[in-house]
Amino acid sequence: MLEAQDENGALIAHPFASLRTIDGLGAVGWRSEAGVPPPKRVVLVDDTLKADAAYRLACAGTAMLWRGDFQNAKLLLQALARRVDREKRTPRKPVTPSPTPAEIFNRYRLARSQRARTLGMLLIPFDAGHGIPLGRAPDVRDACAAAYGAAAEPYVASLRELLGIIGAYEWRRKGVEVPALGARMFPHYGVFAPVRSEYVQLVANASFPTATLPALAFDIGTGTGVLATVLARRGVARVIATEHDPRALACARDNVQRLSLNDRIDVVDADLFPDLAIAGRAPLIVCNPPWIPARPATPLERAVYDEEGRMLRGFLNGLAAHLAPGGQGWLILSNIAENLGLRTREDLLTQIAAAGLAVLEKIDIRPRHPRAADTTDALHAARAAEVTSLWRLVVKDA
Repeated sequence: MLEAQDENGALIAHPFASLRTIDGLGAVGWRSEAGVPPPKRVVLVDDTLKADAAYRLACAGTAMLWRGDFQNAKLLLQALARRVDREKRTPRKPVTPSPTPAEIFNRYRLARSQRARTLGMLLIPFDAGHGIPLGRAPDVRDACAAAYGAAAEPYVASLRELLGIIGAYEWRRKGVEVPALGARMFPHYGVFAPVRSEYVQLVANASFPTATLPALAFDIGTGTGVLATVLARRGVARVIATEHDPRALACARDNVQRLSLNDRIDVVDADLFPDLAIAGRAPLIVCNPPWIPARPATPLERAVYDEEGRMLRGFLNGLAAHLAPGGQGWLILSNIAENLGLRTREDLLTQIAAAGLAVLEKIDIRPRHPRAADTTDALHAARAAEVTSLWRLVVKDA
């Protein structure tokens, strides 16, 4: 049951108080792109709520439905974040001496999850059509429609998620400059943005398998379509870009359209490789799978975490069957998983060999993103030692 209460715990008469189960939320709906289950207890709060009291409620698992000024809600969320981060910097029990990189990574993910859960306890009401019935609220209808789709009924969602949606929508409106491409890509909400330029640079600079341009290339798991676009801009006559996520499919098609590459790039719905009977074999197949073999906690993390390395394994195991004679597979992969103790180099090489493949060459590039130099980051050691590589793979004994 979702209970709407005042701060003294008494049930109050309010449209949200009629909610039966949080599943359907009765008069309104619950939305969470992160896949967070709806809260079991909600209190109505406004501008009189102090940050310390809000923090206690959030830590106790009580969500707060905001009924005051929208900008004050943002200030309260910032105050909650400061308290969460202050708590994180004050260990409550001794830390295990010399934790392993994998232990550091697991603690990091747990802390991130707990932080998200606490800050997600501040909720905002929405009218049908994604309007926010609060003072000084911005017009977020287009941003929310891009993330959530249509909203025929009122609903509630976390303010933290809303701010993420607004930020993502700005990226979609303005685009992300990709230096190696000499153009902007426009990531949709929930699709990994090509903000790390080094992996794109590898594909932009690597020499093709033969002196002549490939007539066909596959880009497996295209995301925004950035690597497919790089290949087409380099002169590949036809690129088949595969994707299985609906948002990524729409995003890639949008970017291909924006760059007037519809005649060169086909974006198809496929789980890894395109249909062999239709597409045939390609002399060049490129794949940039998620780099970390861990279970994604939310749908939005699937671009970062590859549970049990399934996509990597699927690409390697299917590559030989889809490569044309003399062709190459380009695997774009960071060694961050190795630095975190989640996969060894020997594991990767064993998978490559077991798939009937051989490594022709490995081209490395160092990261340039700010977090690689951030010594306050819990994963700084792993990030500082990170190398992103383009592995040229060929069929063994071909």
